[in-house]
Amino acid sequence: MKFYYNPLSQPSRALYIFIKINNIPAEIINVALQNGEHLTDEFKEINRFQKLPCIVDDDGWKLAESVAIFRYLITQYPQISTHWYPSNPRTRASIDEYLEWQHNNTRLGCAIYFQIMKKIGPFANQPDDVFLHIFKFLMESSLETFENIWLKNKQFLATDDEISFADILAACEIEQPRMTGYDVFDGRPKLKEWYERVKAATKDYYDEAHAVVNKIIAKSQMAKL
Repeated sequence: MKFYYNPLSQPSRALYIFIKINNIPAEIINVALQNGEHLTDEFKEINRFQKLPCIVDDDGWKLAESVAIFRYLITQYPQISTHWYPSNPRTRASIDEYLEWQHNNTRLGCAIYFQIMKKIGPFANQPDDVFLHIFKFLMESSLETFENIWLKNKQFLATDDEISFADILAACEIEQPRMTGYDVFDGRPKLKEWYERVKAATKDYYDEAHAVVNKIIAKSQMAKL
């Protein structure tokens, strides 16, 4: 299997961690987003949507969208630990509940705030203050909901004792605004505690996936001093 990703892509990092920690055999290919490599005709043959992440299986079968890829991998590789997506229908539904909710909340808010602040993608030109305020409000509202509702009385998103793919995906999303110098943990102690649990549960693979991101975060923090 070939896995196409980029370390600045949140769902790419989540799948990278998941693939590594579960010893899934894959050729990991870094697609240079900054050079527009994903917009070439050659890459369009790999992923018709021209986005990351995506996979091409050994027989040439192609699949895009991180959640779809995750669910496919669960069915294909029996060595994957069951806690990532338990067979219990209610626990699995709880994971799916977050995977559906995050698209228009954690992901939308954190991703667009990051793009606006970094002036990249469709936000290459500085937006007006009203536009920035709207997406900052969405991001902060999502983070508050995440801490006070999703993490209420639980150690992880779906259960109180074991990590799932939902936790990895969520952690990778909240890293994005940190690259702008925004402190997602300020005033959110439960969010910080959960984040540290996710990092501990994913061993060194979390930091490996975030090597580039951590360098940008460090630069942003220095710029604020």
